[in-house]
Amino acid sequence: MPLKDLYGAANRPVISFELFPPKTPAGEKALWGHVERLMEFEPAYLTCTYGAGGSTQQRTLDIVGRFKKEWRIPVASHLTCVGSTRDQLRSFLSEASRREIDYIVALRGDPPRGDDEFRPVPGGLAHANELVALIRREFPSFGIAVAGYPEKHVEAPSLEVDIEHLRRKVDEGADIVLTQLFYDNVDFFRFVERCRAAGIVVPIVPGILPITSFAQIERITSLCGARLPDRLVRKFEAARDSAEEQRIGVEHATEQVRGLLEAGVPGIHFYVLNKSGATSDVLRAVGTSGYSESRGG
Repeated sequence: MPLKDLYGAANRPVISFELFPPKTPAGEKALWGHVERLMEFEPAYLTCTYGAGGSTQQRTLDIVGRFKKEWRIPVASHLTCVGSTRDQLRSFLSEASRREIDYIVALRGDPPRGDDEFRPVPGGLAHANELVALIRREFPSFGIAVAGYPEKHVEAPSLEVDIEHLRRKVDEGADIVLTQLFYDNVDFFRFVERCRAAGIVVPIVPGILPITSFAQIERITSLCGARLPDRLVRKFEAARDSAEEQRIGVEHATEQVRGLLEAGVPGIHFYVLNKSGATSDVLRAVGTSGYSESRGG
């Protein structure tokens, strides 16, 4: 089903999962087991990232191609502007089309490690909206997802400026917005309200990462600029071991997802970090009774 139609056609919020290419044979073997367990929740599609600078692009295509073959569901590959000329981007998109990949998550990408700012290679693209325009113009069969930042992108001077950048991506042809992780639903709802006021009307899908390690999430949020609510930090600081940290993280994510579904979001995109346990626990805790009949977001 075309991505632009998927969220309106479902009779319940759309569930999707994001994975990344494993670095070892053992990691790859474990990944398939986790995906098999996640398929219990009938995701509408799976997405897969790739390594910094495009280091695992072909592995990403191999992985999503296998997802589609084995589970017969739509799949999405990430694609960034980092380190690629327009012709190299076209080559990747042609290969993705040949492999019958359904959707592209179109991103500018982060600057290479050690660089203070993003610089396109000669003949490359500087912004995600340019990548969206290239895909929509030359590879119109792909559904296109783009990233949104409820607490703004770390490089943006303000949320208003960041939302204007997002509007450009949508105006160029993006079908949906997948948000960066966040841990206070108020931030997401405020973001959606401001996006709608700016004329962004496509589905805005909240991205959720259940916390399994306080040290890990402190590193992640310090890099991406997301905020951990004080009450959540206090719970983690009082935790005695890793099992209790995961319990706290699952409980918080469950509370988030319930609140989002009650508000009528069009779906939930889970960042599963190639594991199934925490996300599975959240989805079982929420259950189908948690799905709202309203269609918001």
